[in-house]
Amino acid sequence: MAAMYTGVVTVIGEGRDGGRVRAEDGLLETGLAIPKELGGAGGATNPEQLFAAGWSACFVGAVRRAAALRKVTLEGVSVQASVTLHHEDPDDYGLSAVLRLELSGVAQRTADELGAAAHRLCPYSKATRGNIPVTIEAVAV
Repeated sequence: MAAMYTGVVTVIGEGRDGGRVRAEDGLLETGLAIPKELGGAGGATNPEQLFAAGWSACFVGAVRRAAALRKVTLEGVSVQASVTLHHEDPDDYGLSAVLRLELSGVAQRTADELGAAAHRLCPYSKATRGNIPVTIEAVAV
């Protein structure tokens, strides 16, 4: 497989608890914090939000590709990714995700089909397949 692009990001400091994340090209630079819901200070992003942002952006592209392959015209597309951190015991962490796809200009059946097709195409979906529970919720609006 030919490499198309490599994103390079470095995290320095305390990781999710007060660290900083910076992309090699300088276009992404932000602090990290443990969310208040997990007993942290909050006030900065966290790995789950960053993962959700990347996955939802990629999934929009996969939906658009799936629609183009089927010659379906979309009036609007939005994807909300919810990535949940799970903690079963002191050494067992895991993730789950829900991708809520909203499509305008199509029937519900088409929205369902495009959601499933995008999940097969999206590199993030491929990377997580079989590793974490993922729910695709497609809604025609």
